[in-house]
Amino acid sequence: MLTRAAPTNQWYSSLLFSKDPQPLYAQPLTGRATAQGFEMALPIKAVVPTERKDNEIHYPHRPALTVRPMAFEPTIGRLAQASDWAIDIAMGQSGQRFDLTMAHGSPYVWGHISSGNLRIDTQAPGQRMPHDDTRVLLLQIEGQRYAVFGPEGVRFEAVTPQRWVAHMPADKRHFVLSALPDDSAESLSLISRHAYVRTSDTRVNWHYDAADQQLRTRYHITPQVLEGEEQRPLQALYPHHWHQNTSFTQSLGPAYATVRGPLKLLASAEFETRLQHKGFVPWWPSTPSSSHSETLVNLINQDLRDARRNMLHIGKGPYWQGKGLLRTTKLLDVVQVQGSKEQELRLIDLLKGRIEEWFAGTDRQRYFHLDRSLGTVLGYPEEYFSIEQMNDHHFHYGYWIRAMAELALRDPDWASPERWGGMVPWLIKDIATAERGRADFPFLRHFDVYEGHSWASGVALGDLGNNQESSSEAINAWVGLILWAEIHGDTALRDLGVYLYNTEIEAIRHYWFDVNRLVFPPEYPHIETSMLFGGGYKHNTWWTDEPRQIKGINLLPITTASTYLGLDPKHTLQSLATLPKDTAMFESRGKKANPKDIWQDLFAKYMALTDPAKALSQWERWGSVELGESRTHTLHYLMSLQSMGTPDFSIHADTPLHAVFKRPDGARHYLAFNADRKAPRTVRFSNGVTLTAPPGTLAQTSR
Repeated sequence: MLTRAAPTNQWYSSLLFSKDPQPLYAQPLTGRATAQGFEMALPIKAVVPTERKDNEIHYPHRPALTVRPMAFEPTIGRLAQASDWAIDIAMGQSGQRFDLTMAHGSPYVWGHISSGNLRIDTQAPGQRMPHDDTRVLLLQIEGQRYAVFGPEGVRFEAVTPQRWVAHMPADKRHFVLSALPDDSAESLSLISRHAYVRTSDTRVNWHYDAADQQLRTRYHITPQVLEGEEQRPLQALYPHHWHQNTSFTQSLGPAYATVRGPLKLLASAEFETRLQHKGFVPWWPSTPSSSHSETLVNLINQDLRDARRNMLHIGKGPYWQGKGLLRTTKLLDVVQVQGSKEQELRLIDLLKGRIEEWFAGTDRQRYFHLDRSLGTVLGYPEEYFSIEQMNDHHFHYGYWIRAMAELALRDPDWASPERWGGMVPWLIKDIATAERGRADFPFLRHFDVYEGHSWASGVALGDLGNNQESSSEAINAWVGLILWAEIHGDTALRDLGVYLYNTEIEAIRHYWFDVNRLVFPPEYPHIETSMLFGGGYKHNTWWTDEPRQIKGINLLPITTASTYLGLDPKHTLQSLATLPKDTAMFESRGKKANPKDIWQDLFAKYMALTDPAKALSQWERWGSVELGESRTHTLHYLMSLQSMGTPDFSIHADTPLHAVFKRPDGARHYLAFNADRKAPRTVRFSNGVTLTAPPGTLAQTSR
């Protein structure tokens, strides 16, 4: 591992950074590699009341079994190997080996010791249950069944009600730990049959078919058979893998109850998921004349006057500077289609000037730095522990990549690789290198390919594991990748962006919004979560427990690439309907939002994806403005949806840069963007509509 860039921001990253062993949430099992041995457990739900007068849901690591070699002292765990969703942990010393393998979705932890016997300690007295295989120690511990599988010739000896010794044969010293999903004979047979098929390597592959907009993702395990005749590994699939996936419905076995909902067992070395790409375009066209048109003109003039000041509201680091860039870029979108050429050029110059200050490398206060020792790009000055703890790079750099892509659409020479665009590939590599085993950047730094979403914490410290708050800011980063790739004809980067964008959207719908009601238990009083942890979820933020910001952090920034937030209109309406009750609860604790209507523009835009007329009636021109947004862009967004209709995902086109909207009268509005500045492109929609987009332009038609 020393030859590879550090895999920060993963579920196991604490193994690299923590002096004190942290829980590892592999799902369905958890582990902890301490100097006293390796702990393993199957977490159970804990309902945790809060001062907010609600409940959090935790599935904390509480060790059920601890195993350790008897011939030597173990050390705390270190990362010995990492594939796409499996890791090896080294706990040996002085030439002795104590190694373990954990994997996302695995009902097993595989282990090996180089000498001596294995000691097994239980947190509570364990009752040995009958099993017809002498290699298996089956224990009932506080109502949960656990199994230890030894090699042929192993002998288990009970020392005390809470201690066992596995006497290992001289030539075989492997073992397997497991927890059963239930007490049925069928589950015991299934877990026992596949226990000796170790996961030695894991790999995800994605394929994006631009013609039919299908994203196919294949998950493959390379098995190692320790002993026995079974060749197939057993893997637990998450809801975003198995829900509405007809390719293996009949093959699924029992399920584990977990923090991510039911994880269903599948005996196979490989499975595949399919998603339809949710298209988007970089901006929307001008809006027809309406009663709001004069207001829009006035707002454009007002926001242009304040444009320089609004690029820097709070922080001077890469996050807040990046938000300012995107805010100005989205203002530019509207000015380009509704304003004058002089206004457009003024904003472009403002954006370029700010970016050049950072990219030139001559400013001692604001710059990006390549750190080869860790394998990362760092942005100074630091914000939110982005350097000390490697946090949030995809949030921060996503804004910059997106803004650069939008400028490249207007001025490709300025954004060329030989000029200011040469910095963008470094930012992309930092958050989304698709090659494995590199020394300069890790494979997909933030993205958890098996859980299907990003992690924000670089070091993954804490009792509940890694975490991510703003799923929508992760989406913003993947939008930037797709745009940059389309501009430069980079199909590999485009396909990567499509994979990250659509997979994270699906994970958001399951694990942040729970639109299919598969994850949240009845004790959880909210319709969405705002903070996702390896071992829990909370309706809160890192900086405030004010309910409007709790809800809004997984919406912002709402742009033309946020139409996925309109996938589930029923959920949208239910979510927004909770704001009055949540606010009343907040105020009952003697607190008040400041301002009272904070982020009202976000909620109007969110509503507009389901009900544009209602959104326009609720939006207040002089109301609160989220600091990454402008009044101009908000009103244009609302007016556009009022005119075009709400997103229609039943139709797709043969380019990733497309969007379809449907009005209440049934008429549809089609958009397609051609990022190629040299040749026109004829875009074909799946219902037979065709649209020719000239070079570098947005084309539209209504039918």
